[in-house]
Amino acid sequence: MASSLHEAPASATRQFAEDLRQRSDTALVALLRARGDLAVPAPATLRSLAARASSHTSLERALAQVDALVLQVVEAVTALGRFPREDVPHALGAAVPDSALPSAAARRQIDDAVEAAVTAALLWDDGGALHPSPGLDEVFGHYPAGLGPVRGETTDTDRPLTDRLRATPPEQRAVLEALAWGPPVGRVPPSGTRQREAVDELVGHGLLARADAQHVLLTREVGLALRGGRTHRAPALRPEPTGRAVPAETVAAESASAALELVRRVSVLRSAWSDDPPRVLRSGGLGVRDLRRLAARLECDEEAAAFVAELAAEAGLIRDDGEVDPSFVPLDVAWSELDDADRWAVLARAWVSSHRTPWRVGTRDEGGALRSALSPDLERGWAPRLRAAVLRVLGSSGNALPPDDVVAVLTWEAPRNAPPSTAVRGLLAEASWLGLTGAGAMSPPGRALLADVPDEPIADALRGVLPPEVGEILLQGDLTGVVPGRPSRELASLVEIAADTESRGAATTVRFSAASVTRALDRGRSADDLLAALARHSPVPVPQPLEYLVRDTARRHGAVRVGVASSYLRAADEVTLAGLEHDPALAHLRLVRLAPTVLVSSAPPALLHETLRERGVVSALEGPDGRVLDVRHRRPEDPRGPRPPAARPARTIAHGARGGTDAGPPVRSQPDLSALVAGLRAADDDAHASEPDTARPGDAARPPAPPPPSGTDAGTDPGTQPHADGLALLREAVRDGLLVRVDVVGAAGKLERRTLRPLRLDGGRLRAVDPARDAEITVAVHRVARVAALDDGP
Repeated sequence: MASSLHEAPASATRQFAEDLRQRSDTALVALLRARGDLAVPAPATLRSLAARASSHTSLERALAQVDALVLQVVEAVTALGRFPREDVPHALGAAVPDSALPSAAARRQIDDAVEAAVTAALLWDDGGALHPSPGLDEVFGHYPAGLGPVRGETTDTDRPLTDRLRATPPEQRAVLEALAWGPPVGRVPPSGTRQREAVDELVGHGLLARADAQHVLLTREVGLALRGGRTHRAPALRPEPTGRAVPAETVAAESASAALELVRRVSVLRSAWSDDPPRVLRSGGLGVRDLRRLAARLECDEEAAAFVAELAAEAGLIRDDGEVDPSFVPLDVAWSELDDADRWAVLARAWVSSHRTPWRVGTRDEGGALRSALSPDLERGWAPRLRAAVLRVLGSSGNALPPDDVVAVLTWEAPRNAPPSTAVRGLLAEASWLGLTGAGAMSPPGRALLADVPDEPIADALRGVLPPEVGEILLQGDLTGVVPGRPSRELASLVEIAADTESRGAATTVRFSAASVTRALDRGRSADDLLAALARHSPVPVPQPLEYLVRDTARRHGAVRVGVASSYLRAADEVTLAGLEHDPALAHLRLVRLAPTVLVSSAPPALLHETLRERGVVSALEGPDGRVLDVRHRRPEDPRGPRPPAARPARTIAHGARGGTDAGPPVRSQPDLSALVAGLRAADDDAHASEPDTARPGDAARPPAPPPPSGTDAGTDPGTQPHADGLALLREAVRDGLLVRVDVVGAAGKLERRTLRPLRLDGGRLRAVDPARDAEITVAVHRVARVAALDDGP
């Protein structure tokens, strides 16, 4: 195994590109499907695809998507170099106790992980031996799998390494064991100590290497020998949390109760903000005092209140009104016309596609400012993907999973892109408030939302667990009433506006008061209407105390009235104003008579004045002090009235998918991968046909054409070359120290062909050595027209 550490192909990049070229169309389609960034934008050739697949950015993105076992496999092969496929289980430590062979289940998972890594071109196979993709050594850093660098020349090499380790004294062995599983860097102890003597002995015997005056390194060979040839202690197999079994009846009951409570809270929020809209902060969010007031109204804590407000806004039920002094107001949508299940479906679909992160309300941003509910700072693009992942983990288990188990599974699925624990816990709490889980287990409505079958409304899944509706209220003589179950939509609306809730549970107790009856009268109900509605839902006659309360409150209600008017019209003689409020031509002015000589209008004063002049009524425009105004230079206002300021953008998501201008960035359409692969094959064949002087790997029978003298005019333009192909060859030459022929556009616009040895490619510039001139030059990449590889290496 140690010998494989020193085996390095002459050109790993070229062999990697050749491996992609020899893959079948099906395998290339699988690669593009596993790593979507390789297909958009479409590469020009297979060499371009290989260059993109081995780039640092693409490799980072690919490793962020693989699970922990695939990551272990890729890291092990990167640390060991060319490595036999059948030895991967041993390298990962997949051995059962008292046996040298891995268990069957672990072997299957490891084989699948190797296959996934090869499919994603993180590894490539040359017939039983695995190779890491070019560029992985840079991604994993200097110490892949916690192993140090490959050692150079050392002393005391006449004995095998295992014999030297076996003969190491206990004090020296303890130093090696401390560094065995990484990190392989240790600080040198102070001089004159026994630990320093042990370290010096290990360096002298070649078991440690000097990094600098203060640090030593455990070399890769020694580290592998100490680990018994393994790169990892044990394979990171898929976690299988068992959770806690919960009866289905309990899950359904808990889910239904949570869903109904959420729908009620959203309705209460809309009602509260309709009466008293909270102001919008300058940062665009909801103030702390308003959030506390909302929490008290909803009878919950501030965390749950923030979630209700965020969900209502995401579902398009509330929004910023866009005024000069903006407030959050409910939108006039058909919310009241929906039943409980349909209301819940609107909220659930808005939640699953939401980019909002309500659990971060109350935390502080990078600048130390407090994050507020409904603030733009809570927008995160990864939120929908994490919601789907959390629901998937819950749905894969029939039991209730604690948050730590969910975090463990998600961390295993993407260890380099693991979600924060706070985010997972926040989403689990939201799922519980929505009724997607019951007692910690996935509920039937949650499974319906996870499946998201278009022809099966998710509201039906909630209806299947909801208790039956009741349409009666038991009115008491002490001005209370009892709803013995889940109220119907009509009864719930009546109780919401005419009574105050005292207790909830299997039955709901409400109390009528002068304030609650006034609230109903403010909504346009009359005393007779309210008493008739109560009589319809009560199995007994309306108690006399309640009837007295309603009629007495109605008698006092409206004794003093407040209205809105933009202008008024007054005259000395009531004959002058006779018939104006009934004139059809003036109906758009909405004239109302307040007194025999006074009319008011909702139209602006200037518009009212000009309209009366056109009708032949000689009016004068007066100011607040009663003086006549000079209107010679005034222009009539817009007949449509004053225009409000431009409304702020608001999210209106009362459906499962985003739409309109608030839909966020457009979703890029996925290319036809089969057609893309066919195009790559054709471009690859054309590229090879147009380059007879460039030998393919293994085509040794055809010698390359000699290059023209360095620095001379290349003559005719050899044609264009995809930019990515040229960069791929330059990166390959930098990595392996190869000579390449480079066509450079000179200052006069002519091509100059040079044979160069690239040293560095960075910042849009190529630094290289020109052997013919024995000089180092720097060339702007945009001046490089073509790059061709030479078959004879350095």
